Amino acid sequence: MTRRGWALLLTMGVVWGVPYLLIKVAVDQVTPAGVVLARTGLGALLLLAFVPRAGGFRTLRGHWRPVVAFAALEIVGPWILLSNAERTLTSSTTGLLVATVPIAAVVIGRFVDGQAVALVRWAGLVVALGGVALLLGPGAAGGDAWAVAQVLLAALGYAVAPIVADRRLRDVPPIPLTTACLGLTALVYLPVVLLEAPHPAPDAAGVLALAALGAVCTALAFVLFFRLIAEVGAARSTLVAYLNPVVAVALGALVLDEPITLAVVAATALILVGSAAASRRSGAVPEPAGLARAADALSDVDDEPTSDGTAGQSKSQIEFRS
Repeated sequence: MTRRGWALLLTMGVVWGVPYLLIKVAVDQVTPAGVVLARTGLGALLLLAFVPRAGGFRTLRGHWRPVVAFAALEIVGPWILLSNAERTLTSSTTGLLVATVPIAAVVIGRFVDGQAVALVRWAGLVVALGGVALLLGPGAAGGDAWAVAQVLLAALGYAVAPIVADRRLRDVPPIPLTTACLGLTALVYLPVVLLEAPHPAPDAAGVLALAALGAVCTALAFVLFFRLIAEVGAARSTLVAYLNPVVAVALGALVLDEPITLAVVAATALILVGSAAASRRSGAVPEPAGLARAADALSDVDDEPTSDGTAGQSKSQIEFRS
């Protein structure tokens, strides 16, 4: 990869490793629903400026049902589950558990789509599950099995949502899709937050955490991710998923003084190695044309259309982590 590619990759690894720390700070002062509302509302507002360049919301016409399903599986459900789980779990444990998404993807692909699974991928699944088992111990997850289950449910949503995007949303540009999903989520949680009133005002740390979640870890993160895919390709861009947990563990220890126990170290190794093996693919991964077009739009670069006026479509790689 080029230096620019490495710089974008490392930046995304940090940007999408930080949310677990910020969520941990925010949920100490704001309800989980309030955290989700603040993050999605601000993110949607900031991305609105890019929507006209990507064709506007008219590109979603005829796709609203899968858009709603995708939003529910990728944002509405997972983000409230993660926020609620971090009331008791450490940010590092949450980040590690989210890294199990490839495990769920393997199982879903095998039993739903009938995809063949190589032996090395099954072995990776078993290894990563061993890491999850370590996190269930009192030294890492505090014995809170329900909180762990919530994070694993969020990971399941992250694994299922791309199937919806791949089958029903291939023709939808990602920026209008992202903005619509964030906006819909904000509308879902707005009445919840109103019903929870009155709310104590968060302190400066809480406000900064919410602002960073919405502006940096949501809006800016997607802009950078589109450019990363255009620069290094879809296959290499997935390396971000293995950098995030390392960042989450390091920040949890440095900023929040979360303990790095032997169980956490061992679980980190098992989950990352196992997930990498479980998600291993043979052959090249096609480029996601929609994301590439979005990156070009952000950079004011116009692509030449094909004979039918559209760029070629390929497997969706849209991910909304944490």
